Amino acid sequence: MDSFHLLLALFFFVGLIYYPVGAALIDEDKQALLDFVNRLPHSRSLNWDESSTVCKHWTGVTCSQDGNRVIAVRLPAVGFHGPIPADTLGKLSALQILSLRSNGIYGSFPLDLYNLKNLSNLYLQFNKFSGPLPSEFSAWKNLTIVNLSNNGFNGSLPASISNLTQLTALNLANNSLSGEIPDVYLPNLEQLDLSNNQFIGNVPSSLRKFPKSAFMSNNLTLGNSSLPVTGESPVSSPSNSTNRKKPMTDRRISEAALLGIIVAASILGLIVITFVLVVCYLRRRGENVFSGKTEKGEMSPEKVISRSQDANNRLFFFEGCSYVFDLEDLLRASAEVLGKGTFGMAYKAILEDANTVVVKRLKEVGVGKREFEQHMELVGNIKHENLVELRAYYYSKDEKLLVYDYYSEGSVAAILHGKKGDEKVKPGLDWETRWRVAIGAARGIAHIHDGNGGKLVHGNVRSSNIFLNPERYGVVSDLGLSAIMGQLSSPIARAAGYRAPEVTDTRKALQPSDVYSFGVLLLELLTGKSPVHAAGGDEVVHLVRWVHSVVREEWTAEVFDVELLKCCNIEEEMVEMLQIALACVTRMADQRPKMGEIVGMIENVRRIQNENRPSSEGKSGSSTPYVGRTQWSPSE
Repeated sequence: MDSFHLLLALFFFVGLIYYPVGAALIDEDKQALLDFVNRLPHSRSLNWDESSTVCKHWTGVTCSQDGNRVIAVRLPAVGFHGPIPADTLGKLSALQILSLRSNGIYGSFPLDLYNLKNLSNLYLQFNKFSGPLPSEFSAWKNLTIVNLSNNGFNGSLPASISNLTQLTALNLANNSLSGEIPDVYLPNLEQLDLSNNQFIGNVPSSLRKFPKSAFMSNNLTLGNSSLPVTGESPVSSPSNSTNRKKPMTDRRISEAALLGIIVAASILGLIVITFVLVVCYLRRRGENVFSGKTEKGEMSPEKVISRSQDANNRLFFFEGCSYVFDLEDLLRASAEVLGKGTFGMAYKAILEDANTVVVKRLKEVGVGKREFEQHMELVGNIKHENLVELRAYYYSKDEKLLVYDYYSEGSVAAILHGKKGDEKVKPGLDWETRWRVAIGAARGIAHIHDGNGGKLVHGNVRSSNIFLNPERYGVVSDLGLSAIMGQLSSPIARAAGYRAPEVTDTRKALQPSDVYSFGVLLLELLTGKSPVHAAGGDEVVHLVRWVHSVVREEWTAEVFDVELLKCCNIEEEMVEMLQIALACVTRMADQRPKMGEIVGMIENVRRIQNENRPSSEGKSGSSTPYVGRTQWSPSE
């Protein structure tokens, strides 16, 4: 055998050995994960199955660069309930990051985790673990971040924690740990939280560099000092005070000194406040090592929700939602303000796993928690391809958040009219897309009206709540929110231009009022004008009244957006759509068509035009109709 064939055989032999080993390892990891998720009950579905590739498609799973091993599993707020099954996660021998926070996992500390020798980040906070902490931490030499807070761990803090020489952050707050804190030596420890436990004795000298807040709500003292860790000021001894009278000269000196002290204290206080504000700002933008990532932004200029507020109030996810994140992820996400709507502010949030969602922060909710949750349950179970699904919600006394899918095309209002303050206005919509917006929105609203025995109402149909899906059909957002919000004042409601004449209380709108609002949307698509717009000077024009006045004067062609007049062979379709819109905005509610009927009308618009469309684009003149008194052609 010559050298060439020998070398080729050698490469072939190495390939037989190496590649099957890599494939076998990832297959073992895959099976371990399947065993874990199949044996641990959970309320949210995961897209894990044997037929898909674990490294590229499985939610919450990250693999090594060569794709041979699973190195990270992040499954917060999946709804796990029960103890971690044995012989599952422990088989992921290359695992570096494990996050199972914000679930309902109970039982003692999982013995399976002792096998994870490469583990560096461990997040098990906000579960229901109980029993003692691991007695031997020497099993994890690479641990840098450990968060076991908000569980039910008890017993003492093992001295073996000193073996975690790489540890940079340790959070054991809100457990039932007791006994004295051992004098551990952790040279790289930067963040510590042992608050809200049952520790006693002195804070060891090795940990006194950390702030008092790290030891709050324990029976601890700082060294030999009688100063409590709670930060309460020691009461001065009565022997230090005296009632003896002092000479007048001494009193004057004391007053002068007191004035100087007050001035100096004021200046010092101002410096301290400025310093604290700067530190808080930098920390807000800096690294939060308990979470293991860098904060890129907040949901608003100020924190929406304190991290420690309402710990028991979690994000509630609806069935079928594939997102894997919790409230902490959401608040830490890189955020961008999308706009202020009728019911609150909307934000675009980019999560750690690169998924993008829309978070709406509601204002002036007019119902209590029980009614809010019942209504969200109703709304969250409404599914349709032309509706923006409610994926999750959060309720606390001070904050109510809703989570939706993000549509990159933006709202119809932004595309038609541009955003306020934007120097570059987005291009308008062609007629094909406007028809798709109309039929998509009509189908979505019709589905809402068909639900719950025909009792459901959207209550806030407007172009800013209509988005374009990837096929550029309209999808409807914000459904059903009007029923749980406080009443909008009449001037504000009517100024929007979408409200039906009979609506006096926005919380009690009926389906015919949705039809009216949809008719205004159709007019907006046809004219390119806002429902309420300025016509020059201080004059304010209401779109419905303006269209009626133009049609009465039989100058119908003046109604349509000039951008649409550049298109060929769409005149008849636009006139048909205008007639549908005018039927929707009639003042008498009982004379308006039903949304199901409107869907058929809009679908028929394209059928009529397709039947009448000439075979040659060059012979369009014979099919151009007269509209009112004005005959118009594409060249006008």
